[in-house]
Amino acid sequence: MREAPAPGGENACVVPTYSVAIVIAWSDTESRVYLRHSTRRKDGKTHTYWRLVRSVRRGGKVLQETVAQLGELDAQGRARAQALARQITGRAEQYELFEDRAPAPTSVEVRLDRIRLERSRSFGNVWLGWTLWRAIGLDRLCSDLMVDGREQIPWATMAAILTIARLCEPSSELHIAQDWYRRTALEDLLGVPADQVNDDRLYRALDRLLPHKVAIEQHIRKRLGELFALEYDLLLYDVTSTYFEGLAAQNPQAKRGHSRDHRPDCKQVCIALVVTREGIPLGYEVFDGNRVDVTTVEEIVGTMEARYGLAKRIWVMDRGMTSAANIAWLQQTGRRYLIGTAKSDLKKFAGAIADASDWRTVREGLEVKLCPGPDGKETFVLCRSADRRDKEKAMHERFAARIEEGLISLGRRIARAQKKLDRGPIERQIGRLLGRNSRAAGRYAVRLVDDANAASGLHLDGSVRADWDDWSRHSEGCYLLRTNVHDWTPEALWQMYVQLTEAEAAFRIQKSDLSIRPIWHHKQHRVQAHIFVCFLAYVLWKTLEQWQKRAGLGNSPRTILDELGRIQSTDVVLPTADDSGRELRIRCVVRPDAAQAALLDRLGLDLPQRLRVPPPIARTSQM
Repeated sequence: MREAPAPGGENACVVPTYSVAIVIAWSDTESRVYLRHSTRRKDGKTHTYWRLVRSVRRGGKVLQETVAQLGELDAQGRARAQALARQITGRAEQYELFEDRAPAPTSVEVRLDRIRLERSRSFGNVWLGWTLWRAIGLDRLCSDLMVDGREQIPWATMAAILTIARLCEPSSELHIAQDWYRRTALEDLLGVPADQVNDDRLYRALDRLLPHKVAIEQHIRKRLGELFALEYDLLLYDVTSTYFEGLAAQNPQAKRGHSRDHRPDCKQVCIALVVTREGIPLGYEVFDGNRVDVTTVEEIVGTMEARYGLAKRIWVMDRGMTSAANIAWLQQTGRRYLIGTAKSDLKKFAGAIADASDWRTVREGLEVKLCPGPDGKETFVLCRSADRRDKEKAMHERFAARIEEGLISLGRRIARAQKKLDRGPIERQIGRLLGRNSRAAGRYAVRLVDDANAASGLHLDGSVRADWDDWSRHSEGCYLLRTNVHDWTPEALWQMYVQLTEAEAAFRIQKSDLSIRPIWHHKQHRVQAHIFVCFLAYVLWKTLEQWQKRAGLGNSPRTILDELGRIQSTDVVLPTADDSGRELRIRCVVRPDAAQAALLDRLGLDLPQRLRVPPPIARTSQM
């Protein structure tokens, strides 16, 4: 930049248009992320290790919490991250959306006193979401599947908007149209003006997207398998529910059933999800809200195998899927499985639990033992956890104390009664007390007996079952697995089963980070499309998680999205110094701070500096 006298005697400046650097400082002390380093000497060499820390307020104090370990940030590590980024994105950046990196410099005189910033937009998170969408190839696939017709905006583009919105800021279609979209830079990235994104078009995009569910699932499986060298020899299967706000009278699948969300007052649907051992989603199905988990096994296993072929894979399920019919079907059809077993089945192995021999330590505080099945077709895996034993013991003590307190109070009320009491209400009260504390209800034998000497005519008699206490001491902390996989060690079988937490984590992420619940749609096809968009957003989430793991950035995609979401794009308006009244408008991306730059560097991503406003989409109809 060089100063020059301005026409008319006013101050002006000759600015190389393509060399303007705009740096904006953002004030956010509570959520700011910083770079910190520590040095260590090893083998005579000094190593500097970097980490990202976030300032958080706890109990009136501001503490620094580690967000990600960045390692030494050496050139070799950066090269690996960039190679990974090229593998994930798979194609060169679309520079037609951005200004050229090295254009020929030109100069023009501008008024320094009239330079201003306009049109600030959230850029970093939606740009990352759009990069992930393209990395999986969903832009091309949706364009091929959702063929252009008379619509003004391609349905494939609207599908991208729905999914990226669900990833970055989960909300309703109405909120996307009225507020979220206009605050983001997606208009620049996708070329869709904000006034063309309305709730009606978003709803119709849901309708157009849903019919391609199977084709998109198959594409995702293939693409993610290529990116991350995934193995599909082990599939984890679980079921959850999500509830509705409103009556959902137009949806025949919306029914009341066992609510995992503790909302028995609301109608719901059940979602059955299949994921890999890494938690990568393979597919899902939606069932009626009153569907029992155990009745879904044959349908899900058959659907997945019809879609992806028969293979010698192992199905891992929790004890809610266990039934004699399911076990018999899996065995007869030659499928391999590892399934949790009901707590009541432990009594069949009381001798093995008491026997101190043949227990093998998997890790500190956890032991396993193999027990052959009665018919030789199955192997049972006894597991004993010290942490689980302490937890179950504390639960039993807490529930037992509640029962005893309730029984003592009830006994006193019966003894103080001055007239005959009706037996029915008292028996129901006892039943409610035991039902609320079912974990310890079996410990007590409670009887309501007639007593001619009492004014109430009744007497409450209770005792503790010693055999219940004995069994609890032996079985607390124990659980049982069953499998027809005979060539694995007990340690490997246990490790395989605990990976079921990946399916549970998938539900937790969709319910919390992606806000799949509550469902406000009432029509069945719209509900299914809403769940499908949440599924696609979860695919982007897991892709980012795998990416950041390999870049050494931990496993919290929300941290990455929130931090990059602070990167803005803005218009720099430069009024010219002549008398023509002309203005130069440069759409810039704000430079990332040191922490954001470190994240982008580890991910191997190059943030664009300037955006080129794409040409408007030609109008072909009023759809």
